[in-house]
Amino acid sequence: MLTWLSPEDPPDYFPPYSATLSEPAGLLAAGGDLRPERLLAAYRRGIFPWYSAGQPVLWWSPDPREVLFPQEFRRSRSLQRRLDRGQFEFTWDRDFAAVIDACAAPRASGAGTWITPEMRAAYLELHRRGVAHSLEARRSGALVGGLYGLRLGGVFCGESMFSREADASKATLATLAAWCPGNGVTLIDCQMPSAHLRSLGSRPIPRARFLEELAAGFIALET
Repeated sequence: MLTWLSPEDPPDYFPPYSATLSEPAGLLAAGGDLRPERLLAAYRRGIFPWYSAGQPVLWWSPDPREVLFPQEFRRSRSLQRRLDRGQFEFTWDRDFAAVIDACAAPRASGAGTWITPEMRAAYLELHRRGVAHSLEARRSGALVGGLYGLRLGGVFCGESMFSREADASKATLATLAAWCPGNGVTLIDCQMPSAHLRSLGSRPIPRARFLEELAAGFIALET
């Protein structure tokens, strides 16, 4: 039975993982709100919001969890050539709002966006607090690709990415993967599987292992 949260509930209140539904797989709870304290409490527990306009906030904790170990990122020959030629300039946090807006824009497939105005406002606040970050790909100063997510200890929780040029989003993810080992990040959280992410090297791991990696990253950060 689905657990419903109230905005009046303590921000760190979530049901146990045993309450996760099998259909739809990974759904843990619904309701509540997107205030920063609840979002941070959720992410620290391996829980994330994902819902569409007109729905209540839906909270997910899938098992298995889709992740990308940075050293396992797969660079195609064409992507490697683009990177070697320096076709893109990469910047951190120069224009978080533009990146999240580009990720929210309609896709060529016609698919709608799950980045509602409330989600946008919530992650902009997390960015202002130094938790959410954007990595941008530029060509001649113009924004052509990028991604955004949360840095939580040793885990980077990827939220979304976009591309306005061939390979721009792949190049951004490749840059993130190359950045991670030297900056204490051992895992990129992809949340849910997709054929695109699998082609770049993501794979599923048990939720229990993901939670261990998340906890270990915080311990390393605090020591």
